[in-house]
Amino acid sequence: MSPETVPKLARGMKLREDKARAQWVVLGPERMFVPDEIALEIIRLLDGSRSLAAIADELASRYAAPREEILADITSLLDDLAAKGVVTA
Repeated sequence: MSPETVPKLARGMKLREDKARAQWVVLGPERMFVPDEIALEIIRLLDGSRSLAAIADELASRYAAPREEILADITSLLDDLAAKGVVTA
């Protein structure tokens, strides 16, 4: 994925709060996974209108972290999720 890519959750995938377990989960057809805190922050920003660059800018300002490192981490995570069919661009 490039910085201009606008990622979103794939069709059928949903981010939901599992109140019984007090955690957030990503649900899809016949699968579910629990994102860690970092992945959760990124997935929450996948609204289908923000590019990877915009997400990196948001997180860099929120956490006062180097934008290029954040962009590299986001790209790596979303490439992995895309390979598993969780995210599309």
